[in-house]
Amino acid sequence: MLHTARLILKAGVTGLPSRGQASLAAKMVQYRKMRKPTKPQNWTVDYRERYIPFSKEQLVNTLLKEFHSSSHTERVSFLAFVSQVDSSLLHHYHSVLEQLKALYEPINPDRDTLQEYSFADAERLKKEQEVLDRLEPLLDQANFNSLSEDTLAYALVVNHPYDEVQVSVNLDQYEYIRFWALGQRFGPLRVMTTLQAQRGFFGTSPRIPADRHYFKRVLVAARTKKAHLVLKCFKDIPLEGLEQLLPAVKVRTSILYRALLNSMLIVSGLAVFVNVGMVVLSDLKIGTASLLLFFAAFMTFRAWKVFGQRRNVHALELVHMLYYRSTSNNSELLASLLLRAQEEHAKEVILAYSFLQQHHHLQKDTDSKTVERLRQDVQEWLHLHCGLDIDFCAERACKHLKELGVGVQPPHS
Repeated sequence: MLHTARLILKAGVTGLPSRGQASLAAKMVQYRKMRKPTKPQNWTVDYRERYIPFSKEQLVNTLLKEFHSSSHTERVSFLAFVSQVDSSLLHHYHSVLEQLKALYEPINPDRDTLQEYSFADAERLKKEQEVLDRLEPLLDQANFNSLSEDTLAYALVVNHPYDEVQVSVNLDQYEYIRFWALGQRFGPLRVMTTLQAQRGFFGTSPRIPADRHYFKRVLVAARTKKAHLVLKCFKDIPLEGLEQLLPAVKVRTSILYRALLNSMLIVSGLAVFVNVGMVVLSDLKIGTASLLLFFAAFMTFRAWKVFGQRRNVHALELVHMLYYRSTSNNSELLASLLLRAQEEHAKEVILAYSFLQQHHHLQKDTDSKTVERLRQDVQEWLHLHCGLDIDFCAERACKHLKELGVGVQPPHS
């Protein structure tokens, strides 16, 4: 990504006012100077996992067995509360979705209805910003994390050693770039899909995937200049591969592959020159200068072909990766995001209800100590059942319980 960084620094990082032009360029310089950074600076502070990795049905069944199985009455009461939550949220989120669709429809690039709107670029940009502003609370409720400027700089500069596909990004051509992610994991992630990539460079067996940071879901909002807003969601994306999700990127050959290919070309070229060139010099009486000129032209053409073929393989690999890992885009993404926010909303409320009931705080005003105890209890329970450190938003859960009229009160300031 060094070439990318140079492009950005020369261009002054224009076109990304929301990211901070000078700040992003400075952070990229910092990462270039680091020796093999493995994660963005302040990563544990900037990224707090809030996604609850259970489906609502799994969560209800588990809580039912652990906390609400002492009597038939308690079981029925808990299931009735879950039904109340579902019906209440269904109406609310349906209304939100209709409002969001009405706001997005005029700028929807995939619309199949009659064109009724024609916007100038500045007006379209303003409407796109309105859509993104409306998406912010939904993304927060869906427990997505907005990825920081540090994370973007890290992804643009650092490449994982196992990533054969690399891209160049000129940020000067973008109006804005935003990333959100949830479900951070650390473990093996196979990023190859094509047969060419599944084999080693010399046709050997594939390498065992390395342990690395990746996200279960990544949402991208980006816009190139004089174009339109692109909304896309992907699954199982490595931290160092975020830039591959952007539109208008260019595939490039990594430094390692360039070195390997150049070495192969030099060795094979010398072999051809020694075995063929000397015969041509002695038998055909061709001048040394002419032979060297012909040999240089031949090697240049061969290098161009070899590098071109390698770029085509990597471009195909990038297309396959985006195809198999894309989950939704544009207007369909709005609906899937609403469903995810609705489910996370329900899971938080159900967890708060169960744990507050266990401690007999369900019908009482919840002070700061009760909320803090609720947070700790839920986080310990989640860690016990899934082995992940999850930051449970207890204040929000108590607020939603009050809105349902269950009797719990949010903490007093």
